Amino acid sequence: MYSEEHLETKINQSKGADYMSTVTAQKWGNSLGIRIPKDAADRIGIDQGSELVLNVIGSENIITLKPKKARKKYTLQELLSQITPENRHKEIDFGIEGRELF
Repeated sequence: MYSEEHLETKINQSKGADYMSTVTAQKWGNSLGIRIPKDAADRIGIDQGSELVLNVIGSENIITLKPKKARKKYTLQELLSQITPENRHKEIDFGIEGRELF
């Protein structure tokens, strides 16, 4: 009829979990690592090199991973286009210090 994994997935979906998979922690240097199944990675939009935020809820022994929001990378042209006469500071004269003019 249904496999044990299929039934376990159905039980977890009824508890509010949209996706469930069993993974094994393995030694990676001085740390432990897990592999994220492709289906799960595709579902949350991560790939190799993606930064994730790891949260541990100790009292419940729960670990959550959430993709870190990427900061927008501005081009020089985008930054320069935001300069206006109103937000531009005046030139500051620090005077002559040392032998800069020689």
